[in-house]
Amino acid sequence: MKMTMPFCSPLQKGIFHITLPHPSSGGICHYFPGIIFRECQQLCRYRGAVRQSSFHMASYLQKRGECRVITVERVRKVFHSKSGDVLAVKDGSLNIKEGEIFGIIGYSGAGKSTLIRLLNGLETPTSGAITIAGKDITKLKGAELRKMRQQIGMIFQHFNLLWSRTVRGNISFPLEIAGVPKKERQKRVDELIELVGLKGKEDAYPSQLSGGQKQRVGIARALANNPKVLLCDEATSALDPQTTDSILELLQDINEKLGLTIVLITHEMHVIRKICHRVAVMDGGEIVEIGPVLEIFKHPKKPITRRFVQQVAEPEDSEEIISHLLKKYPNGAIARLTFVGEVAEQPIISQLLKTKNVTVNILEGKVSQTQSGAYGTLTVQIIGNETEIESAIQFLNDRQVGVEVIANA
Repeated sequence: MKMTMPFCSPLQKGIFHITLPHPSSGGICHYFPGIIFRECQQLCRYRGAVRQSSFHMASYLQKRGECRVITVERVRKVFHSKSGDVLAVKDGSLNIKEGEIFGIIGYSGAGKSTLIRLLNGLETPTSGAITIAGKDITKLKGAELRKMRQQIGMIFQHFNLLWSRTVRGNISFPLEIAGVPKKERQKRVDELIELVGLKGKEDAYPSQLSGGQKQRVGIARALANNPKVLLCDEATSALDPQTTDSILELLQDINEKLGLTIVLITHEMHVIRKICHRVAVMDGGEIVEIGPVLEIFKHPKKPITRRFVQQVAEPEDSEEIISHLLKKYPNGAIARLTFVGEVAEQPIISQLLKTKNVTVNILEGKVSQTQSGAYGTLTVQIIGNETEIESAIQFLNDRQVGVEVIANA
C-alpha cells in the first residue's frame, strides 16, 4: 500500500516538521512526541493561521491532562568500593508530566547528578524502575538502549562541545551517528541554529564563542534528534547571571513552543523559581520534598527547603539589618510577611495602616515571579501596644498573608 506523507504548516518562521505515519494509524508526530498525528495537524494548521498567536504547546499539553512521561519508582543506587558502599540515591520516587519543566535541587553530594545519570541510562539502578515514554530503561541493553537514548537529549555544565568542529558540525554530530541523510541533516541544523539564536555563527568554532553561545550550541545539539525529554545537568552554573537568565528564557521558550519535557538539575533556587513548574528537593540521596514551585515557596516543610527558599526570598544580610534596627528602634515587633499570588499585588500594608492603630516600618522586601504566580516577602517592624500588634497580625492573616514574628521588643 502506498503511504502518503502528510505535512503541517510551519510552527514559526523557518521551523517545519514532517511526520511519516500511516494515515489510518493515527501515528505519532515526531516533532511533538506524544501527540497523535491528526491532533498535531490541527494544532499546526491553527498555529499557521494565527502566526502572531500566543499558542504555547506546553500549556496545551497541561490543559489536555497529558500523561506522565517519566516515572521513577523506588530507585536505589549503591556504588561499591574498597572503602565501603556509598548510597547515592535512596528509594527515590517521582512522576514528571509531559510538557513540564521539572526541577531537581540539592547541594553538592545530594545525589541529583547520579539521579540524572540514571534517567539517561548512563548508570543502572541497584533496584527500582525508571520508565520514560512508556519504556522501562532499566531493562534495555545494547542497541535498544542506544536507540532509546536518542529520545533523551542532554546539556551539560561545561558544554562538552567538540572543539575541532564548528557550530554546524557540533549540532550535526548526533544526526550523523543516527544515520540521517546529509540533505536532511543540513535542513535540521539550519532550523536549530535559528531556534537557538545562533544565525551568523554557523561556521564559528567553540573557542570563538562566549559561554552563553556555547550553551546554545549544546541545546541545539541536544534537540537534534527531536527528543521526548531534555535533561539539563547544572546547565547554567558556569555562566554569569545575565547569561544564565538568557539561557533559562531560551529553555522556557523551547518548552512553550515545542511542548518538550525538561528536567533541570541545579543547586540554585533562582533557576527553579524562574522557569520550573514543579520541584523536588534532594538531600543525602533522598527526595525529601516535592511539589509545585509556588507551594514550596509558600510552605517549605524541611529545613533544607527553607534554606533554598531564603536564597531568593531574603537578602544575604537580612539578619544583620534586623539586629541593627532592633537596637535602634526597640519598640514593637519584627515580623516577616509572606505574600503569594494575587495577594502580592494588593495594597495590604496601606489597608492595615488605615484600619489599625499601628505604625509600620518597612525594613526590607522582595517580590519574585514563578511560573505559577508572584511570591513576595516583606520584613517589617509593627509599632504599637501588645493588643494593637495582635490585632494587626490577625488582620494580615485574614487576608492570606503569612506572618512570622521574628522578634518582640
